[in-house]
Amino acid sequence: MKLFRPRAITSPDHTALRQIAGWCLQYPDEAVLGKVGLLRACLDETTGPGHDELSRTVAYLENGDPGELASHYIEVFDRKPRRTLHLSWFLDGDTRRRGETLAALRRFYRTHGFAPAENELPDFLPVILEFAAAAGSGAAGQVLARFHPALDLLHHNLSTMDTPYRDAVTAVLATLPAAPAPPPAEPPAELVGLDPFPTGAGGGR
Repeated sequence: MKLFRPRAITSPDHTALRQIAGWCLQYPDEAVLGKVGLLRACLDETTGPGHDELSRTVAYLENGDPGELASHYIEVFDRKPRRTLHLSWFLDGDTRRRGETLAALRRFYRTHGFAPAENELPDFLPVILEFAAAAGSGAAGQVLARFHPALDLLHHNLSTMDTPYRDAVTAVLATLPAAPAPPPAEPPAELVGLDPFPTGAGGGR
């Protein structure tokens, strides 16, 4: 991931909080932990909803033992699909529709000049937040609105355990408008014939 300056056409505080949260939600390897001081400095320049929650996540990364941080991350995100950071799972489950969503999301990113790393799926929450920091407010808003129900469900599932990563997701949600409807209890079963990612990104190959 790259660090971007907040775009002037959207809220600087919202952009910074989303980007900091994206870094905090990555696997805590040396590259991530080496930037924690910079993340703290950036966070200290922001205000508004989500700041205090994200500050707790940053403090956890600042003060944690690297081995314990890695073990906790794996326990939270890698052992239960209900807590995955790949948000299309919450909307599509393990269905053919999910593949369509991922392909459409990649096209949408390309349309806006954004290319995730080859080894990253486009629905990985830190990638979505990186795009939201780099893109204009309209494109960022479309992606974040599309995955808002998934974020709500992820937050709910993280609330069943004691983890500071819940605070990072809380901070992201604090930058979004209220969700129009409650999220589903579980991802759907196989769905056929429904439109994929509805952002008008179907052309852009």
